Amino acid sequence: MALGIIGKKIGMTQVYTEDGVLLPVTVIEAGPCTVVQAKNEATDGYASVQLGFGERKPQRVSKAYREHCVKAGKGVFRVLKEFRLDGGNDTFSLGQEVVVGSLFKAGDLIDVTGTSKGRGFAGVIKRHGFAGFPASHGTHEYFRHGGAIGNRSYPGRVFKGKRMAGHYGAERVTTMNLEVVEVREEQNLLLVRGAVPGSRGGVVVLRPAVKAIRRSDGGEVAAEQSQ
Repeated sequence: MALGIIGKKIGMTQVYTEDGVLLPVTVIEAGPCTVVQAKNEATDGYASVQLGFGERKPQRVSKAYREHCVKAGKGVFRVLKEFRLDGGNDTFSLGQEVVVGSLFKAGDLIDVTGTSKGRGFAGVIKRHGFAGFPASHGTHEYFRHGGAIGNRSYPGRVFKGKRMAGHYGAERVTTMNLEVVEVREEQNLLLVRGAVPGSRGGVVVLRPAVKAIRRSDGGEVAAEQSQ
């Protein structure tokens, strides 16, 4: 896997391209991140880089977490995230700063991972998109129900994974193949076409797309992005 970066979702807005096309974009404050730990195959069995993002009060975390962060010399971080690397990590050192401009540029395709908005306890129509029941022709107090959930003697139980009402949202979601519209290095901002998971202020992780197939808007043949 390639190195990514940690960021914070600011919100959505619109920008115009040079051709005058209006694009919906999500503004993400990506980095700067600090290298908190660098692992290699000789000592750890695999190569990876652990990055820290954001700030937390030292008294709000455990002693072990605090002592681990202060080794980088940049205080205590809000989030720690490890990125596994295909090759070695000889280029990364403890306390090194990783900025968005060194990883992404306009036109790149990325995968964005975040925690979706929590919607509490939801019914089958909102949670799974069920159609519900007719609003007339004898339907009585059974409009937004899911219907039958099983049979009688066989199987005599409800199968695991049956779509029912329950907790909806607040789970890890990855949106793939989002196009980077603009990178503003001086502000550590990344403008991504489309929506990303989570609410404003939520933590997101950005990586180069692993299934990068460029979207064709002008009737062109979709082409794979070089890795």
